[in-house]
Amino acid sequence: MPGGMELAIVLLIAVLLFGASKIPKLARSTGQAMGEFQRGREEIDQELQDIREGSDAEASDVETEESTRSANSS
Repeated sequence: MPGGMELAIVLLIAVLLFGASKIPKLARSTGQAMGEFQRGREEIDQELQDIREGSDAEASDVETEESTRSANSS
């Protein structure tokens, strides 16, 4: 983590590059982009979880069918 002096230097450079009036807009757009990224990541995680649950359910269905066939064959 940067200390107080390093943070002050970064802030000064940002003000010099972007101007004091654009810093809040830049921070807001960065926050929105991070929020969208987080939502997208959560959606992908949910889809992967759904796929895993679906493949687990299919595997158990196949095992049940094989058990039923084995019991009927005997």
